[in-house]
Amino acid sequence: MNVGIVMMKKIVVKKRHTIRKSQAQDLLARLSDQIGSSAKFFYTDMIEVLETNADFSLFMVNKKPFLMDTGNWVFPTLKGAIQFPFPERRVVVDAGAIPYVVNGADIMRPGIVSITDDIKAQGPVQIVDERHGKPLAIGIALFDAPDMRASCSGKMCKNFHHVSDEIWNLEI
Repeated sequence: MNVGIVMMKKIVVKKRHTIRKSQAQDLLARLSDQIGSSAKFFYTDMIEVLETNADFSLFMVNKKPFLMDTGNWVFPTLKGAIQFPFPERRVVVDAGAIPYVVNGADIMRPGIVSITDDIKAQGPVQIVDERHGKPLAIGIALFDAPDMRASCSGKMCKNFHHVSDEIWNLEI
């Protein structure tokens, strides 16, 4: 998937079905590669895949679209990150950045307050607010954590999924 293109077309669900236990184990193992032991929050007996017109797969955990798979990585959707907060892969932004981030803006270095050490370039991250630690968006890191910290300006993360986008508004 080309992460440079984030403009999403309307996501249409074609069908949904339960995935096999072996597929669920593979999905959760790939999620564990991204968020470590916090992947346990997403374990359930039944995970469904949504077949859509999007370039990525969405997975229903407890009948809610809580996981997404781009082919390169598996990560919680914004609703998944809000439902099951986890400490990994966090980019914390100040209050001034919030209105821009929730409207789909990319994350610029001046608005970043802190970064967890586990951030890798081209990997998914959760963008959270400084005061409450609430997830605002899911982004794609453009640099590793040390390079982000060393930078004083510029774009650090591409906004991939935010409040009121097609994934957030998906009706099932």
